Amino acid sequence: MCNDNVIRRFAGVFILLSVALGFLVSPNFFYVTAFVGFNLLQSSLTNFCPLEKLLGRFGLFGCRASAASTR
Repeated sequence: MCNDNVIRRFAGVFILLSVALGFLVSPNFFYVTAFVGFNLLQSSLTNFCPLEKLLGRFGLFGCRASAASTR
């Protein structure tokens, strides 16, 4: 499990970065924005967050793997 602030911070950085890159480099970066938004939406509905699982697996930022993923 991760602190919710860690997940929100990652999502915010990815969204701001992809919007900036979408305007400055290529409009295709807006797909990254849509992907992050979709993951935030599905995470709020299903309580499954891919970023949380990834950070927990590597033990980054104080996150730890859930008991179900260690089996």
